[in-house]
Amino acid sequence: MTFRTFRTFRPELHVTAERGILEGPAGVIRLGGPEHRVWHMFYQYRPTPDGASRWGHDMSEGDPFSWFECNDAIAPTDGERHIRAGAVVGGAESDGGVDMYFTSRGPEGNTIQLARVDDVDELCEDLDEDLDEDGAALSAAVSRVGVVVGDGGGFTNFRSPCVIPGWSELDNRAGGHTGWLMLAVTGTTDDPQPVVLSSADGREWRVDGALEFDGDPGIDLDASLVAPRLIRLRDEVDGEIYDVLFITVERGGKDIASYIIGKLEGNRFHVVTPSQLFDYGHDFTRPRNTNYPRTAADELQRYERAYIYGFMTNSGRAGDPTSEPNWEAEGWANALTLPRRVTLQHGHLYQVPAPGLPEAVDLAQRALMWTGLCSIPAGSDIVAEVLDAAGEPAARITHDGQHIVLDRFDGEPKTAPLHDEDEDNITIIVDGSTLEVYAGGGSVAMSSRFWPAGGASGIRTRTDGDAEIFSEWRRGPTSLGAL
Repeated sequence: MTFRTFRTFRPELHVTAERGILEGPAGVIRLGGPEHRVWHMFYQYRPTPDGASRWGHDMSEGDPFSWFECNDAIAPTDGERHIRAGAVVGGAESDGGVDMYFTSRGPEGNTIQLARVDDVDELCEDLDEDLDEDGAALSAAVSRVGVVVGDGGGFTNFRSPCVIPGWSELDNRAGGHTGWLMLAVTGTTDDPQPVVLSSADGREWRVDGALEFDGDPGIDLDASLVAPRLIRLRDEVDGEIYDVLFITVERGGKDIASYIIGKLEGNRFHVVTPSQLFDYGHDFTRPRNTNYPRTAADELQRYERAYIYGFMTNSGRAGDPTSEPNWEAEGWANALTLPRRVTLQHGHLYQVPAPGLPEAVDLAQRALMWTGLCSIPAGSDIVAEVLDAAGEPAARITHDGQHIVLDRFDGEPKTAPLHDEDEDNITIIVDGSTLEVYAGGGSVAMSSRFWPAGGASGIRTRTDGDAEIFSEWRRGPTSLGAL
């Protein structure tokens, strides 16, 4: 494994491809107990702009911020054109291996295939420096099993699988677990159709049907719906266990990632709370949840919280990632978000950074973090400015008690609504060319890319009107106080 090379724009705490174009998280898994957690991030990327997509692999021990680059996990072979996103599922606690479900794109279209790693530690011990034709090293620890879902059941072109082992019994959502669940996308690129599949063993799959909604989901069902993902959470207010469906709507060259609260039965999703935006920033898309080993304890814990990653791309699906300033300067494009710990409260997801972030920022060379506990009466606001190397504002975040506005000075500021019951607090994380904001006790999250000239040098804050900052914490190698 190797350390990432950090320059002006490359983040230190976020996952990026060492070189080439990152295309999104492929699968994420967390192994080990609280005393020794290990995170494995598999991501889809292209080593060159005209190269084939494949799975890269990074590993972090303890916290999910200290990433090491390992050999790639899966690459195209035998006529495949691309290896695209999927899911990674751990075995039982006694099983040190993982299953990788991935999209294989060949001349005839897409299929969902399975690869197996019997000992996940070998993924990081295998450091063969022999490079393939794409200039990347490929791990020998991964073995192909073959196609698990191909054309059938009236559907074709299966791709983008979300795989969940041990799906709960419908009549006892907190109880026993039998069977496996898969969400996938079928159909053409212009007319994608999410579908639901089931399995007894994760190997043989049956198509249950197209994903249907009972009740208004709050999204345009005629739009392009892609990247379906599903988690199960207990609502902290009413104590009920709900399914949280993440869906990405492709519209106008940009992706809109939203979530719907309800209960999935077969292929029918019973809507309880219609679609809500997951992230209010400029550049968030395609959320992915972290999987765990299949143990009873972990299954129950998973109902209380989840960890979610997203994809940060300024160019959109139809754009040109090589237009990013970091491509010409440093030879890489796009990034993943920091992991978020997500809980469900009264039908709304609350998101906060994963534990360990302040300590990770302290150990970083250039990353910055500011948190403020505030009082913001009507007509007042808190303003935080991220400064470039010359001390000039490169982005501005404004909190007026009712809204958060993130302005990166491109003429398109983003606004997130707050509610009267939300706390007047805000956290800002700056890491290379990534900017993430959390506010309202976690009710709002915003993710954007930006490129401060010469890199970020500090975060400067001020109060307007009767606003007050009661307490604040600054982390990172540079620090600037209030104006």
